[in-house]
Amino acid sequence: MTITKSIPIFAVGLIGLLMMPVQAEEKVPESVHKLVPALKEWGKNGTLIAAVKQQNAKGMSLASIKSRDAKWQKTTGVDAFMKGVMTNTAAKELNKLEKRKPYFLEVFLMDNQGANVAMTNKTSDYWQGDEAKFTKSYNGGAGGVDIGKVKFDKSSQAYLVQVSVPVIDGGKAIGALTVGINLDELGK
Repeated sequence: MTITKSIPIFAVGLIGLLMMPVQAEEKVPESVHKLVPALKEWGKNGTLIAAVKQQNAKGMSLASIKSRDAKWQKTTGVDAFMKGVMTNTAAKELNKLEKRKPYFLEVFLMDNQGANVAMTNKTSDYWQGDEAKFTKSYNGGAGGVDIGKVKFDKSSQAYLVQVSVPVIDGGKAIGALTVGINLDELGK
């Protein structure tokens, strides 16, 4: 009589999981980097500059921005304030820019604190001021570029990357602009 030991099924599953190869982070294609100069030109658009200057002039406190951000994140759907950010003059201009190419998926404009000024789609939060997309592209008024990580977006079922550039007025960054790029469409 031969005695055999069996390995519990859950252990076999765990061993299989541990032996799976780790997927490397998707690299941002060179074609995205080639879009940066054109996107930086968007940051010099007169309509967008005027909207950012108008919001900056309001001098909103960071506390009020964060309060609005907390409400924004708890809101399902689109409330009246969000609708205003999606239909104002700058949002209409962003929609025109977004429609230029099928790979532009979302565009949003921020003031000098990272608060939304205009957008083509609802963002997950109102305040971007603590995120690289704002901190690197606004860069304390010096301007810069941020190219985010490639991420799979479940809602659009596509691989996306966000490119953020400064909004420039008089040679100085006064806000920032983020453009979502659908890499599946860009590759066509």
